[in-house]
Amino acid sequence: MSAPSEIAIVGASLAGATAATTLRERGFDGVIRLFGAESHLPYIRPPLSKGFLAGTADRSSIDVHEEAWYRDNDIDLHLGTRIARLDPTAETVTDTDGVSHRFDRALLATGSVPRQLPIRGADLDGVLSLRTLDDSERLREFIAAGGRQVVLIGSGWIGMEVAATARTLGNEVTILERDPIPLAVALGDELGGWFAEVHKSHGVRIRTRIEVDSIAGEGGHATGVRLGDGEVVPADIVIVGVGAVPVIELAEHAGLSVGNGVLTDSSLRTSAPNVWAAGDIAFAVHPLIDTRLRSEHWANAIDGGTTAARALLGERVEYCAVPYFFTDQFDVGMEYAGFAPLTKGAEVIYRGVPSTGEFIAFWVRDERVVAGMNVNVWDVNDDIKALVASRAPILRESLRDPDLPLPELLPGAESRTVEGRAAS
Repeated sequence: MSAPSEIAIVGASLAGATAATTLRERGFDGVIRLFGAESHLPYIRPPLSKGFLAGTADRSSIDVHEEAWYRDNDIDLHLGTRIARLDPTAETVTDTDGVSHRFDRALLATGSVPRQLPIRGADLDGVLSLRTLDDSERLREFIAAGGRQVVLIGSGWIGMEVAATARTLGNEVTILERDPIPLAVALGDELGGWFAEVHKSHGVRIRTRIEVDSIAGEGGHATGVRLGDGEVVPADIVIVGVGAVPVIELAEHAGLSVGNGVLTDSSLRTSAPNVWAAGDIAFAVHPLIDTRLRSEHWANAIDGGTTAARALLGERVEYCAVPYFFTDQFDVGMEYAGFAPLTKGAEVIYRGVPSTGEFIAFWVRDERVVAGMNVNVWDVNDDIKALVASRAPILRESLRDPDLPLPELLPGAESRTVEGRAAS
């Protein structure tokens, strides 16, 4: 393919803005059109459930760039613009006003939207979800002064972070969860239970094995959550956090291959040779494990946006970053790196003791570390990523030993001699 002259990026998200940044940093001097459905400059989302929601991070701190950066770097920024049609053959994207914009290569970074609960009362005032900057600002208005009864439906990462923020601001918080243990799908029963105990120790009420029937209301405003047995849990605010759905309709209508996202190869190229996908929507072949992965986390947006931009320019590149995310809840800071699909049924090995609040957990399958999580232990996550990426057999006792630096567990280190493995 010839070098591009006009690139369209659909989605003024972190992935989209990162791609635009990378294109300019790597010397691309052609046209970059960046389309965003929201009216805001591209921003980062993790603070929306943490510092920004709590009021400790100001508005400007979450922007990817100041407005002047887009002007100075000649980015044709179209905010408040929804793209209604992508035509890879005609090489155009058409917005909802019917205006078509040309490209010779395009990147889709349309992100995801909160999954909706199809129950009565979901449209009442005071029923919120959290995805956008506007969502976070609205939620902050409700909880900033404290004293509210906040009920969360769902206990995924966003829900648990919002629960921690709301409780820290002085609200009464109840989590309603369908499964027996929060976060068990992501971390397993033991570590999911550990996070649940952290919340309980800070006064959050967690009710599990709950079936939600509907949301009760009066005068158009939510007043509680009605359970399957008829009980109503009182609420001033109901926050729905039951996952997210990738926004793939544009790709699907354009005839691109889709599944659990937009299917791409390891360079993030879709089934259309002039269209790539990055961020939440990319269901990409990961070369380290030869399996498709889709991630909705901050690091994926940055790494994917960078990789896609390089691929758009014709570079031979693969998206091979080890998946990473982090969370902050009360006095717990955690980083996780690894391949979640490989952790199902894997053995969990600890360095440190969870009851102390400072430890590392390793998920081990076939003698290899497939994921690791450091909790209130810092400056080790890059080493955990390296262990996962190495795909090398690791001694269990070496993982447990707090006096053995993690880099010494990598291939070639003395602690991993054949004799040492035999001794295990």
